[in-house]
Amino acid sequence: MKVLITGATGLIGKAIVKKCHDHGITVHYLTTSKDKIENTEHYKGYYWNPEKKEIDIACFKEVDAIINLAGASISKRWSDSYKKKIINSRIESLDLLKKSIAKNHLQIKQLISASAIGIYPNSLTNYYEESYQGNSSSFLGEVSKQWESAADSFTELNMLVAKIRIGLVLDKQDGALPKLIKPIRFGLGAALGDGFQWQSWIHVKDLANIFVFVLENKLEGVYNGVAPNPVSNQELFKAIAKSIKRPLILPNIPSVFLKLVLGEMYVLLVDSQRVSSNKIDAKGFEYKFPNLLPALENLLEKP
Repeated sequence: MKVLITGATGLIGKAIVKKCHDHGITVHYLTTSKDKIENTEHYKGYYWNPEKKEIDIACFKEVDAIINLAGASISKRWSDSYKKKIINSRIESLDLLKKSIAKNHLQIKQLISASAIGIYPNSLTNYYEESYQGNSSSFLGEVSKQWESAADSFTELNMLVAKIRIGLVLDKQDGALPKLIKPIRFGLGAALGDGFQWQSWIHVKDLANIFVFVLENKLEGVYNGVAPNPVSNQELFKAIAKSIKRPLILPNIPSVFLKLVLGEMYVLLVDSQRVSSNKIDAKGFEYKFPNLLPALENLLEKP
């Protein structure tokens, strides 16, 4: 099998590439940086620039499926112009892939596209399954809605379409976890807001396994990319502090202060989504890290 991955050099992409290679799957990948292009037997890079509608068509050669992770980071301050970039980078990437496939009459069987649990409304009480019909009215909700709609349009090319709604991804080297650990290590860590908001998290290796599981089993539809046991924000910080053997003694950081410092993107820290993994479980997927503390211990153990 051969798969084309966009966003292969990012946090999630690198984990998926490793898992593909473990399963004997050859990877082609698209990058906007010519410096990141490699060419080996099972890992070949190709240049593209979705904003300028440029793509190396050779990337599609003998490809069976596409894993799409492309999109500007949501972790930079949300100015009006950057919010447009967040949406456009996702829509333009998928649009370029779709038009290239149609124009060249390519027979690609499947698209697996990233999405986000931010599509679900902020709630302390709901337990969100993929069948939930509503959408969050927040900016993240709108991003996810447009992202998924663009992915769904690939069914017009007779392709299977799957969307993975990703939660808080835990990784030792990148993403949110190193940023959360740093103040705790120096005795300055504290839960955010009232601390009651749900954090639907996942170990990066389990998330990579979900993408490859969906690929190999030719699944379609929406799947939540979260671990089976979400925790509150307070529990998350306590578990991190316990894992690195540091006390958590400071009072919670008020939401009003987070909004003052971060602007609209403070919702990334205080919104609550308790999200179910039951659908992917029912397909036979097995988590290596279903519980938070063992996941943290695995990520933070010394080599």
